[in-house]
Amino acid sequence: MAVQTGDPGTGLGAWASCKRGASTAWSAVRQAYAALNARLTVFNAYFRTTAFYRFLTYGPLIRLIARSLQRRIIFANLIGLIILIGGIVYLSRNHIWLIDAKRESLRAQGEIIAAAIAANASLDADRRIVLDPDRLPEIEGSKSPLRDDGFAALQLSIAPERVTPILKRLVPGTETRARVYAQDGTMIVDTDQLLLRRQRTEVGKDRDGQLKVRSQWTRFLTWLMRGEVQVYREIGAGNGLAYPEVRIAMNSGTATAMLLVNDKYEQIVSMAVPIQYRKAVQGVLLLSSRPGEIDDILQEERNVIMALAATALATTIFASWVLARTIAGPMRRLSEAAEAVSRNISARNELPGLTDRVDEVGQMTTAFHKMTASLYRRIEASERFAQDVAHELKNPLTAARSTAEALAYAKTPEMQRELVGQIQAELTRLNKLISDVANASMLDADLARQQTEPVDMRELIPGIAAIFTDRLSENTRKVEVKMEEDGASPTAFIVRGHEARLGRVITNLLDNALSFSPEHGVVSVVMRRIGPEVEIVVEDEGPGIPPDKLDDVFQRFYSDRPQTDRTVGKNSGLGLSITRDIIAAYGGRVWASNRPAAAGGTVVRHDELPELKDRRMPGIAGARFTVRLPAWDAAATRGAPTVGRRT
Repeated sequence: MAVQTGDPGTGLGAWASCKRGASTAWSAVRQAYAALNARLTVFNAYFRTTAFYRFLTYGPLIRLIARSLQRRIIFANLIGLIILIGGIVYLSRNHIWLIDAKRESLRAQGEIIAAAIAANASLDADRRIVLDPDRLPEIEGSKSPLRDDGFAALQLSIAPERVTPILKRLVPGTETRARVYAQDGTMIVDTDQLLLRRQRTEVGKDRDGQLKVRSQWTRFLTWLMRGEVQVYREIGAGNGLAYPEVRIAMNSGTATAMLLVNDKYEQIVSMAVPIQYRKAVQGVLLLSSRPGEIDDILQEERNVIMALAATALATTIFASWVLARTIAGPMRRLSEAAEAVSRNISARNELPGLTDRVDEVGQMTTAFHKMTASLYRRIEASERFAQDVAHELKNPLTAARSTAEALAYAKTPEMQRELVGQIQAELTRLNKLISDVANASMLDADLARQQTEPVDMRELIPGIAAIFTDRLSENTRKVEVKMEEDGASPTAFIVRGHEARLGRVITNLLDNALSFSPEHGVVSVVMRRIGPEVEIVVEDEGPGIPPDKLDDVFQRFYSDRPQTDRTVGKNSGLGLSITRDIIAAYGGRVWASNRPAAAGGTVVRHDELPELKDRRMPGIAGARFTVRLPAWDAAATRGAPTVGRRT
């Protein structure tokens, strides 16, 4: 049975629509990012012209901090601590939450006590509070319309003998002072006069009764607050209407709270609760916290915070010391050692030995050691190069000078022409040598200055081989190129480098191979892909290379060929050395080897070059030079290639 699953064209259309939508959204995001980037660029350019930017960049504080890495570390660690301390100061000044809690506590306590006083409460034999229900304060809106509240004042007189037991029963054990004032402000009861000294909590003393010393920090914060709150004045048994909160509660019939500060910089929360009967205010109950009670609570919390801040400061100082010792100190020693090396290269052994560290400092120290060693090797190589150049330049000059001196003793024109030809040959050799020395001297700088680019060796090698074929058109030697592609991708033979430099490598190898090839010899160039590398093999049919000279052939000014009239002035001994340097700069490797003979016997060539006769070794059919370079696609996935050794 066939099941219809829908039109596939509809699904493809939906998918294409989704792709278009995603492409449109991505284009919009890119445009928005470009616009934002352009605006940020304009803002950055404008910001750099402002005085604030100049202050942040060149200001005295920035210069002081940026003078050393140690100061930057300390400042970076202290800035968080400064923010913490600033937050502590801010929170210490803004402890409204504690004042609100104390205010609500006093309000609840005051309403209970005021209700008990208004209800003419008394204590029974068991010291339990007994209330008169008829005298309890009425709920808002429950007053009888037939009742005249003008008589309420006559029915309630706040008698001290009834108020005193209530306050003794409710106030002891608390840190609250209670005072009751009549309508005219006369003080009726004050708990400070009723409670025994042992019952009264004296804030400001510790448990042993010793007077606490208020911290200067608390005095400073309270002094800052003094301009924002009213100052409390103790009036004793004076008229209570002198207190603003009592006066407001007496006149409005609403509970009133105030935050006060006494002359000792101690905070006091005061709550005035009206004592009402039948909606008539008969007096005011004034509850106030003990001076310093809030300050002591804040001080306890502040002590904890300060202890944490002190711990954070000690930790910050210790961390700054550790970072300065493990980072700034080694960096300073590296800087001093680098300055010493810049003045005297022999001081390279004075670099600090921090290579055993696995962090960035150890990596930088290792890099310094490698850089200094490389610099010293370059200096030594330059010295050897200068000595070799001087030696190589002296040879043709000495020969030309000797020939010129012999020219004066030539008796026949034929002898004179022969000597002049020898002088010209030596001068040609000298010119070739100077050109090669100049190219070798500029090679390192050019390789370090130029950026690598993709070079397709499938196009480069055949082009160079075609040039050699044209040069050898009247010669019996040949150059053959073979590509072992085997289904390789179009980018399989692309390498990193410079086309001119890589062309110089192939040219040097072909020149060297042709110079040793017999009259009818063939120089073959084979290119193949081996894993992540491109291999180029140049083979000739010459006498080969002595096994103990396979590495020496890449040394500067090395030459093992006999000097004849045909070869004089054509080889400076720098070609293979330049080839090795170029290949190493691109992360590749080059080495020399010999081609074994087919049957393992001695190869006999009747067209051997005259100067190379009797040089062919048994079992060798010619020389082979192998070059391996990292492929472009492999190098892109692995990162920068490394210089390898010959395998």
